[in-house]
Amino acid sequence: MKAIKHAFSSVVDSLLERIERSPASDRLLLRVLFFVIIFSGAATIYLANQSHTATTPVSGGVLREGIVGTPRFVNPVLANTRADHDMTALIFDGLMKIDINGNLVPNLAESVTVSEDGLTYNVVLRQDIYFHDGQAVTTDDVLYTLRLIQDPDLKSPLRGNWSGVLLEQVSDNELNILLEEAYAPFIENFTVGILPSHLWSTLPIEQIPFSQLNTEPVGAGPFKVAAARRDPAGVIQGYTLEAHRDTPDAPAIERILVLFFEDQAGVLENLRAGELDASAYVSNDALASVLENDNLTAISEPVPRTFAAFFNQNRSAVLRDDAVRKALSLTVNREILVETALFGQGVPINGPVLIPQAAVESENDSDQATSTVTIPTEPRAILEAAGWRENNQGRLEKQIDDNTEILQVTIRTSNAPLFIEISNQLRRYWEAIGVEVSLEQFDQSDLVQSVIRPRDFEVLLFGLDMNRSYDLYPFWHSSQQDDPGLNIAQYTNLTVDDLLEEARLETNRASSTMLRNEAARIISDEYPAVFLFQPYTTYVVNRNFVLPSLAGLARPSDRFSNTNDWYTDSAELWNIFR
Repeated sequence: MKAIKHAFSSVVDSLLERIERSPASDRLLLRVLFFVIIFSGAATIYLANQSHTATTPVSGGVLREGIVGTPRFVNPVLANTRADHDMTALIFDGLMKIDINGNLVPNLAESVTVSEDGLTYNVVLRQDIYFHDGQAVTTDDVLYTLRLIQDPDLKSPLRGNWSGVLLEQVSDNELNILLEEAYAPFIENFTVGILPSHLWSTLPIEQIPFSQLNTEPVGAGPFKVAAARRDPAGVIQGYTLEAHRDTPDAPAIERILVLFFEDQAGVLENLRAGELDASAYVSNDALASVLENDNLTAISEPVPRTFAAFFNQNRSAVLRDDAVRKALSLTVNREILVETALFGQGVPINGPVLIPQAAVESENDSDQATSTVTIPTEPRAILEAAGWRENNQGRLEKQIDDNTEILQVTIRTSNAPLFIEISNQLRRYWEAIGVEVSLEQFDQSDLVQSVIRPRDFEVLLFGLDMNRSYDLYPFWHSSQQDDPGLNIAQYTNLTVDDLLEEARLETNRASSTMLRNEAARIISDEYPAVFLFQPYTTYVVNRNFVLPSLAGLARPSDRFSNTNDWYTDSAELWNIFR
């Protein structure tokens, strides 16, 4: 480089000398031409550089991540807490992963091919993937992991996902996974992390939950454990993770320092002080104060969870009236509900499929996020048209099945602050159109055992967790009405049943979505619930770190699906050198 600079300087000096020795009549013109050539050349080089270079991530940078809780099982087979899942996502890779566009793509697998009947998944593994200890990933590892999940003695939280599935080894890098009956969303299970069988297979099943490998794990994921920090009692306080370089998809970020906190307060304090770069443990009500630190930004993405007030028509004659269910749904302003209960961190919905709510004809000012209840005239008119009249006490009543029914409902829900806030808002909306509303709140375990499982409610305010395929079958097919089924509204519609069955078998994603959306439209039109919103998962991160889209998350830990695309250090390189 020095030689080039010296040669260039010599040429310039030589030209200038010749210009100065030229006749005075030519000297001015030559000077102008010289500087025109110099500036033109510089401009050409600049434009060429702009059009042929791009910002390219380079290795480097340390991300300080804050997590609430203490990991016990950094093990994809046993992980059951958010801290477990977060660490597992950083250290382990599965056969497939969620890409930056939210699509499921091969990861440890080179290819996954589904048979025409949807019963056989042929998996061919990549041959350039290694565990953190240098051992190659083979089908032995995949088979060991999946059979461990299936082992009833281990009681893996994932066992139900792999029940009845047969596994067949073809070679060291090829296997078949066989289903008893076709189920298109089954492929979502291929994201489970793969364990190294050479480290685990010698352990008896009863010792696996107690192995030190659960807190000092070895995987094939983007980051490996360089050090684990423990308190005097041996409890994990943090991890130092280093980029796993023995892979073609090595991350650009060099190191992640993971710090564990007892509660959100510690995370918030460290984010505000600049001691942390990122965390997914900032509650909606604390988000605004954390973002007062100008170095931080928030990335919010919806997760597949539906919050709704579900109607049990078997327990309430009032709710068997179509007009009542419709009026109760139309009177709720979802936009205001999201703004006040979730601090804006959610998407309003009006159906079981997570689609933003269509405009509802009403007098509500949905753009004004206040807690003032402005009631549209339509719901009250719907009730009156259906025969609901005020009695002498000013209560709405109607003759149903030879009985005089008062327009009243009881909402049962969790005693968690979010559900209390939502149920209070629903009561204000419904009372404003003449509905008498009672509220009953339960501990989560009591709600499940005493209310949901026996279907002992008139109105249940609850959130349903769905997977990324948005399979509606468990929640709306008539075969799932009774416990342990999840059709808590005990909804029945034979057309919907047929559509949901077809959607489950359809391997073409577009066709499956079309069938599901048609079923969702029918469900929405019959008002078996007041569908409210889909919440966001929010990731607070330092602006110096560049992240791709976090689309298509099933749960917060999925934010780590593409850490190999994250970076903080970059350089401008010509495309031929990238």
